[in-house]
Amino acid sequence: MEHLTPHHSGWIEVITGSMFSGKTEELIRRLRRAQIARQHVAIFKPDIDNRFSEDHIVSHSQQQLESTKVKTAKDILPLAKHVQVVGIDEAQFFDDEIVEVCRILANQKKRVIVAGLEKDYMAKAFGPMPELIIDAEYVTKNLAICVICGNPAGFTQRLSNRGDQILVGEAEAYEARCRNCYEEPKE
Repeated sequence: MEHLTPHHSGWIEVITGSMFSGKTEELIRRLRRAQIARQHVAIFKPDIDNRFSEDHIVSHSQQQLESTKVKTAKDILPLAKHVQVVGIDEAQFFDDEIVEVCRILANQKKRVIVAGLEKDYMAKAFGPMPELIIDAEYVTKNLAICVICGNPAGFTQRLSNRGDQILVGEAEAYEARCRNCYEEPKE
C-alpha cells in the first residue's frame, strides 16, 4: 500500500512480522520512493543493531540505505526536525519512549514509517511494537516462509537455548516457522 506525502497531517505506518519476512526490505522500498519523490527523509536504527552496518539499514537481500544510529528514541526528535519522512528500523529494540516519539513526529505532520518484530522468539509481544501497532494509521504484516514445510511463517524460532529476550542474530540463531512447525521454547 502506497501513501502520499502528508500535506496537512502526519501519520504512522508500521511494518511488522517475523524475522526473514522482508520488513526492512519493505521499509527501504517505501523510503526510496519518498526519496525519488524528492521528499526529505531521515532514517534511524537503534545502536544495538550492528549486524550488517554501522551507518546503514540493510535487508537480508543486501538492500541498504544510509541511516543514523541512536541510543534512545528521543535522540530522533532533533535529528528529524527538518524532514518530511522518518524511517525507523528494528523498533522492537527501543523502549516504550519510541511510541511517544512517533506520535510527536506524526503530530508534526511527518510520515513516520516504523519496522520491527511484533513478537519475540517466545511468541510474546516484543517491546513497544504492540503499542505502535495500536497507534498506527497503517499496519502491514509480512509473513516469511517456513523453513520446515514451506507454509507462510509468522513465528521466529530461536535455535539456541539462550533465555535473553534480545539476542541480535541472523540465520545462525533464528529460523522462520509457521504455526505448526514452531516449537515453544523450554523455560
